[in-house]
Amino acid sequence: MKSVKSDKAPAAIGPYSQAVIAGGFLFSAGQIPLDPATGQIVDGGITGQTERVMQNLQAVLEAAGLGWSSVVKTTVYLHDMADFPAVNEIYARSIGEARPARSTVQVTALPRGALVEIDLIARIEG
Repeated sequence: MKSVKSDKAPAAIGPYSQAVIAGGFLFSAGQIPLDPATGQIVDGGITGQTERVMQNLQAVLEAAGLGWSSVVKTTVYLHDMADFPAVNEIYARSIGEARPARSTVQVTALPRGALVEIDLIARIEG
């Protein structure tokens, strides 16, 4: 197992890695909308938070030499399912032509009061 780390994504806030590579796949930790420079939740409500989460995931993918076309599965955790349309719009714009499988679930709470968290699994090519 190999850890993946990017300075362009927030450092882990617990005993885990931003992502690990194992068995030909990259498994990311859930990304919440932390600004990598400050370690704080970004402003901007669900829109600003989703944009930051997608940027954080992009940074982790890039650190592993991957892009959205390698992603096979994502899971979106929402504090409020009413935010789904806004999240879906930003998600679609962020992933471009990629179409990974996706699950979306509503949860009671997320770390640090975040409104959204997303994790992913990507296939390592080659």
